[in-house]
Amino acid sequence: MKKRIKIWFHSGATSDIREFSIHKVLLGFIILIGVFAIGGTSFVGYDYLRLKNVLFNNNSLNQTIHKQKNEIKNQRTQIQSFAGEIEILKKQVDNLSKFEDKVRLIADIKQTSNSSGLIGIGGIPTNELDPDIPLEKKQTALIREMHQQINQTTFVAKKQALDFESLIKQLEEKRNLLACTPSIRPVKGWITSKFGYRSSPFTGQKEFHPGIDISNKSGTKIFATANGKISYAGRKMYFGNFVVIDHGHGRVTRYGHLKKLLVKRGQKVKRGDVIALMGNTGKSTGPHVHYEVRINGTPVNPLNFILN
Repeated sequence: MKKRIKIWFHSGATSDIREFSIHKVLLGFIILIGVFAIGGTSFVGYDYLRLKNVLFNNNSLNQTIHKQKNEIKNQRTQIQSFAGEIEILKKQVDNLSKFEDKVRLIADIKQTSNSSGLIGIGGIPTNELDPDIPLEKKQTALIREMHQQINQTTFVAKKQALDFESLIKQLEEKRNLLACTPSIRPVKGWITSKFGYRSSPFTGQKEFHPGIDISNKSGTKIFATANGKISYAGRKMYFGNFVVIDHGHGRVTRYGHLKKLLVKRGQKVKRGDVIALMGNTGKSTGPHVHYEVRINGTPVNPLNFILN
């Protein structure tokens, strides 16, 4: 006899309690179907949630990848821009070196050390600066080349700075030398006696004239022909009122037969300063100035030191 299961339930419409029976196998099948339905529903729900999570992660990953690509692109642009700036810097350093060479040429100052130019430093390959280079291509070689060129350019720039310091010092020395070198006429007028051997206007005998004589009317202004310091201002035998200017560097100028002295011993003067008035004092045949230029004590032709 097949087993059946009795089930009682209360009817909502009446107060009667009803009873029906169901086969045990059928009940088991119904329960099994329910279990499978619940399991299937749970699996579908879990799979849905898992897929949804994967999709979210994929979207997040795509955003990260897109962000990283933009960062790589920006970094590559910055690297290429930096490489271009290195090239500009190299040109500027090279131009400074050429400018230094030009200044030395004009000032007649020789280079005491080896050239500080960018000789031997190659340029950055132009194909490495192409903005359309695929992001997948590494630019390790470009970065390595940039580091090398930065180091070389830094070294050259430091040496260039030292060279400019040396050049400025030499220019300063040369400027001081030029400022202390006689270069203008000491007075307006006419040259009546030149440098060298001549017949003495007093004895008629041959004698050495260590300067030049420039004539003009009495009282004409006499100028210092270079920067210097008055080493003598007073009367001197044969030269009458006499002025001597020590210009340094072994350079000295002498002015004789002056009417009036306008400077004192120890006074500093600059080229073009009025130091005296033309006269006829001492052993003289008329108003003029006797002008001498001496280098390390030796008289030289003053006409070689008159540029105006």
